[in-house]
Amino acid sequence: MTTTTTAVLVPLLPFLGALAGLFLGRRAPGFVRPLAILPTVAAAALAVVVAVAQGGGAGAGKTPVDAATRLTPTGSVPIDLALHIDGFAALVAVLVAVVACCVQLYSTGYLRDDPRYPSYAALVSLFTAAMLLVVYSGDLMVLLVGWEIMGICSYFLVGHYWETEAARSASLKAFLVTKLGDVPFLFGIFALAADAGTFRITGILKTVAVGGLDHSTLIALLLLAGVAGKSAQFPLHTWLPDAMAGPTPVSALIHAATMVAAGVYFVARLLPVFAASAAAMVVLAVMAAVTMVGSGLAALAQDDIKRVLAYSTVGQLGYMTGALAVGDRGAAVFHLLSHGAFKALLFLAAGVVIHAAGTNSLAAMSRMRGLAQRIPDAYWTMTVALLALAAIPPFAGFFSKEAVLGAAEHAASGHATASGTLAAVPTAAGWTVLLAGLVTAFLTAGYATRLWLLAFHGKGPETAPDHGKQPIVMNAVLWVLFVPTLALGLATPALPDWFDGRSLTPTLTTSVLGTGIALVGALVTYGAWRHTTALAARVPLGAVAVAPDAAPADSEESAIATHAAAYGDNAGAPDPADPGRLLLGPLYRPAAVGFHLDAVYTALFVRPVRAGARLVRFVDREVVDAYVHGAGTASRWLGAAVRRAQTGNVQTYLGALLAGSLVLAVAVVLVATGTGA
Repeated sequence: MTTTTTAVLVPLLPFLGALAGLFLGRRAPGFVRPLAILPTVAAAALAVVVAVAQGGGAGAGKTPVDAATRLTPTGSVPIDLALHIDGFAALVAVLVAVVACCVQLYSTGYLRDDPRYPSYAALVSLFTAAMLLVVYSGDLMVLLVGWEIMGICSYFLVGHYWETEAARSASLKAFLVTKLGDVPFLFGIFALAADAGTFRITGILKTVAVGGLDHSTLIALLLLAGVAGKSAQFPLHTWLPDAMAGPTPVSALIHAATMVAAGVYFVARLLPVFAASAAAMVVLAVMAAVTMVGSGLAALAQDDIKRVLAYSTVGQLGYMTGALAVGDRGAAVFHLLSHGAFKALLFLAAGVVIHAAGTNSLAAMSRMRGLAQRIPDAYWTMTVALLALAAIPPFAGFFSKEAVLGAAEHAASGHATASGTLAAVPTAAGWTVLLAGLVTAFLTAGYATRLWLLAFHGKGPETAPDHGKQPIVMNAVLWVLFVPTLALGLATPALPDWFDGRSLTPTLTTSVLGTGIALVGALVTYGAWRHTTALAARVPLGAVAVAPDAAPADSEESAIATHAAAYGDNAGAPDPADPGRLLLGPLYRPAAVGFHLDAVYTALFVRPVRAGARLVRFVDREVVDAYVHGAGTASRWLGAAVRRAQTGNVQTYLGALLAGSLVLAVAVVLVATGTGA
């Protein structure tokens, strides 16, 4: 097969597997797991084949794979079914397919007793196919199809536990917030195509390089709205922490390889479009900085282990958008790859922890002894993943995060240009990203250390409950993801050939500074934990009651449904055992609720919309319907009057006829007399 044919099969196979799973799930349940796993594994293998055939990107002088066929004649701007595979696309597709394989395998054990597993597995395959379509697409309208399919898949998957109120509201919130960003995003695509005369990515980049765009700032800002929604960047990031109400494998897929990665990847593909506007680059830098710092503070105050990781994802995506804001898409995609590996590992390990502890509450875990000994596989793999998250060398997160900080330092010095363009990156963007990145390094190490200490080093009087061993496939997947988390940094010297040729090797200044700040953050958190851990036994907390032989998914569903009760009544008062409370001080309470952004949005948008809806309903019922009802009432009255004249009595009719004739005769005489006079 040619590389083009192989690339077409990569998103097609999971799509066909999803269709087959939906149709055969109930009729032939024995085929559900093979239909979920085999197409995804085949797609991963073919994605690797495509990457090997691509053999590098612009840095190695390799020409991208570019093929297209006219999809439909649309008049002025045609739509093409196009492929555009460069080094970025080839490596991101491998990440997506491999993580999707791990999620599907993990789910066979995690959701082994779930009656809705057939539809779940089919939706995961469809989700994977949509992201692969986004990665390989060379036409923005075709890319938009995959973009929107991911949105509807996230709605169904986040709401998988629809029996719980948290899952229902989270799925609706995820759908609406992302759609809020997609509306200006769609207008931005139309405006971009109108200026460039094509939806093809290659044509757009050629137009930008040759003559530029007529409305570059407007287009870039419209597109950034969609990116902020999809990649959970401030101010449209609020849906992502709530999306933790879905199953843990779904969280791993959304955070590591699909949904949130799509926005970053989109900006990387079209970076010259954004770099054409200095204002857009500064906006992107400010958005990244606020996202990084705000999410780091919020993560330090979360009690739900998955919400800590969710805010962590928001912050790491801020690093990626920060790298794009300083014009280095190689550093952004490198961090996307390494983050995809260790964040998938973190979420899947968190699923094992939740099953073993019977709760998703870190406060409850901190009162348990021996949890680490009950789940050694999850303990060791999660420990390494947290070290990678905190950017401690020699793990993958260190190399990718330092690439971002090095790019920001280069931009701050005024010597950076955006990839694919000669436009200089504003120094203000460089300083903004660099300072925010260093602050976030401190916060990231802090909340990673807090999670590790509270989850695995509880000092309470209770022994961790024995909920049985996890399925072997779940632990096996953890060790598969452990490999890139540990060793992806070794690929740093080779990656520039796949990207734009820029060096991704950490610089001495940012490496020493970033690592030192991270170590300080970890040590400060450890000191705070030592100070507060003695108080843990004084505030007893009840653990979520889960049957010892419950399946992992059942444990998580029960934990989600009863989390507020377990950590609300007994520990509604401030928990003195939480080091995050000591570190944040007065910021703890606002950080725990995301700095009240949901309340702000409710006041600014939800309440006015509801008030407007009530006004429209009043006008419709009391004004518009009044005329309709009035017309009906008048017709009824007229009908009643006519009905009274239709008595069926012949004598009455003759009397009325004679009376009428007499009246007419009198009228004629009067008229004639008056005329004669």
